[in-house]
Amino acid sequence: MKHYDFDEIIERRGTNCVKYDELKDYFGNDNLVPLWVADMDFRTPDFIVDALKKRCEHEVFGYTFGSNDYYNSIINWVKYKHDWEIRREWLSYIPGIVKGIGFAVQCFTQPGDKVIIQPPVYHPFRLVPQHLHREVVYNPLKMVDGVYRMDFEQLETIIDGCKMLILCNPHNPGGVVWEKSELQQLAEICAKHHVLVVSDEIHCEMTYPPFTHHPFASVSDTAAVGSITFMAPSKTFNIAGIVTSYAIIPDEALRNQFYSFLEAGEFNAGTIFAYAATEAAYTYGAEWLQQMRTYVVDNVRFVDNYLKDNIPQIKVYLPQASFLVWLDCSDMKLSQTELVDLFQNKAGLALNDGSIFGPGGEGHMRLNVGCPRSVLVSALSSLKKALCK
Repeated sequence: MKHYDFDEIIERRGTNCVKYDELKDYFGNDNLVPLWVADMDFRTPDFIVDALKKRCEHEVFGYTFGSNDYYNSIINWVKYKHDWEIRREWLSYIPGIVKGIGFAVQCFTQPGDKVIIQPPVYHPFRLVPQHLHREVVYNPLKMVDGVYRMDFEQLETIIDGCKMLILCNPHNPGGVVWEKSELQQLAEICAKHHVLVVSDEIHCEMTYPPFTHHPFASVSDTAAVGSITFMAPSKTFNIAGIVTSYAIIPDEALRNQFYSFLEAGEFNAGTIFAYAATEAAYTYGAEWLQQMRTYVVDNVRFVDNYLKDNIPQIKVYLPQASFLVWLDCSDMKLSQTELVDLFQNKAGLALNDGSIFGPGGEGHMRLNVGCPRSVLVSALSSLKKALCK
């Protein structure tokens, strides 16, 4: 068994890397420690790099299509990881999950229609419908025994007249792996009100034991006929720049409508490297994923223990999935402006401002722990020193 080195420091500056090379544009300071954009600082696995190199050796990069091996790699991986048997005709490449959400909004709703999101949640869920002139309706999550849960009572009060609900499964930034019963109840409510569920499951492979990810469409027949699922190997294998997303739609009517929309603009046409990277990731990636996930879980534990011992007024929502950690800073009694100033200007750290995730995000910051532990040691030390000044 090969041992992968996640402690390695890799210089990413100067590679047109958003996380590092756009610090100046986003934060006004390019000397911050970047712990924001949701990609990892780990080297992309060798089996993916080798597959890309092998394809480059051919030296002709003409029009391409997804092979049977590509589609079978997805089908086999989804069965292996999630015990969900999917079919070839259910699948289509999409050029990114946020773009897929935009396509779904355009395909299934009209300007002025209402789209439900569950804040605090990944901010494009709000921005995409708004930019497409849809009305965003909030179904805020509620805190139950220290864990975010869906508020079905509130959902029933706001769902009439809505056309779509965008689900984050697992949840970003809260790191929640939804229980099967929750997803089943959500499916029933949405079906009763004729609301289409679009489920973003990009973090699903990062689910930590003992939790189990349940693809939304797999939890019931009701969910299957009323939903679109988006997945990708991009977060899991650190290949976001290759754009490897795909859609899964069991229902024939939904599938025909959405895939016709994609085909009209050739949005379902992947690139040579997307197909090669996906096939390699899903064929050879199980061991790498296990080692990476173990390392990230240890990073989460390190952050949690460090804050408890040194900065107890900042609390960690222990994620059940993902390399993103949601920090509750409300006990610090700072305004959001003061909180951001503490992390950014005083500690020299670039995290995501919790307020961008919508209602419930105030008093929080989102920390990316998909990096060598030495980076976290240095970052948290800087935060502790900033608080002592």
